[in-house]
Amino acid sequence: MRLFEVLAELVLLVHLLLILWVILGWIATRRRPLLRWFHIGSLLWGIVAEVGPWPCPLTLAEQWLQLRAGPAPYQGGFLIHYLEIAIYPDISPEVLAWAGSGVCLLILGVHARRFWQERHAPGQ
Repeated sequence: MRLFEVLAELVLLVHLLLILWVILGWIATRRRPLLRWFHIGSLLWGIVAEVGPWPCPLTLAEQWLQLRAGPAPYQGGFLIHYLEIAIYPDISPEVLAWAGSGVCLLILGVHARRFWQERHAPGQ
């Protein structure tokens, strides 16, 4: 059914946006404490999703919707086809988990540095 295909593609897009937020959200959080805490929570979720035994709920939702959509050959969905490759690359799961967690830890380091700079800024 076409509805399930559209919903699966929508979940894939949300998944990509979440990944982009986790990777690039530190840029938007400077001097925005509420966003900063939301981003830190997203980073921690990213680490747990990578190294924990639980699958990402977005991945489960997408798989469930694709299963309901039935088998469909790759057709005109060029963007979706390549989005899927970007989100689920053909890399060893262990390497992907280490790399993803490493990126999240580096970005947490950016937040830690910002906290330190704010606490030790002149005039405070």
